[in-house]
Amino acid sequence: MNSGSTSTGVGTGKPISLGGSLGRHEATGRGVFVVGSEAARNIGLEVKGARVAVQGFGNVGAVAAKLFHEAGAKVVAVQDHRTTLFDPAGLDVPAMMEYASHSGTIDGFRGEVLRTEQFWEVDCDILIPAALEGQITAENAPKITAKLVIEGANGPTTPQADDILRERNILVCPDVIANAGGVTVSYFEWVQDFSSFFWTEEEINQRLVRIMQEAFRAIWQVAQENKVTLRTAAFIVACTRILQAREMRGLYP
Repeated sequence: MNSGSTSTGVGTGKPISLGGSLGRHEATGRGVFVVGSEAARNIGLEVKGARVAVQGFGNVGAVAAKLFHEAGAKVVAVQDHRTTLFDPAGLDVPAMMEYASHSGTIDGFRGEVLRTEQFWEVDCDILIPAALEGQITAENAPKITAKLVIEGANGPTTPQADDILRERNILVCPDVIANAGGVTVSYFEWVQDFSSFFWTEEEINQRLVRIMQEAFRAIWQVAQENKVTLRTAAFIVACTRILQAREMRGLYP
């Protein structure tokens, strides 16, 4: 209304026909996979053959599970709001996604059914909490067997659990970087709307991978230099950039 014409860039997450971006649906889960793969490589963990457990099977968890599955990992456990399924040989993720798309849950899909709390004890290499906040707590953190935790959800690890995982030498990729793929592609959407020029899904995915990899490497370097966790390193990087910009530009007015 202010401009007197359609301004598609005022919001993101729009349908494609209204100026939305390709690749947005899978962006957050893809970011989880990209960051997780980088982290795994840095700690000497081979993704191919790695055992993955995923909490949450929505846009984030399901997409991350699919991409790890396609990379040769074995998704041994998946938990959603109804059930927890386990298969040490690896669950059939594509078939599970198809099943869930019709039923709205993985409940009833083939696999051993575990009690809810048993999910955190599953023998795995990579754990992806991609459902709700506050899921990894001081009570279940000591039971986690994974070498790598990738936070697909916002705030899935409590501060007390964070300390326990650090003491146990379990690497945690914090949500602020691990699930940033969605907002990154939202930024891509704004850029495309602003220029009225739209990219292919392949171009979007390539740009997303590059940005996520560069962001993770910057955080990893700071973590190594300062001997801090990736979560602390992410805050260091963010605050440093803001303070540098403020020093150069000053505050308005």
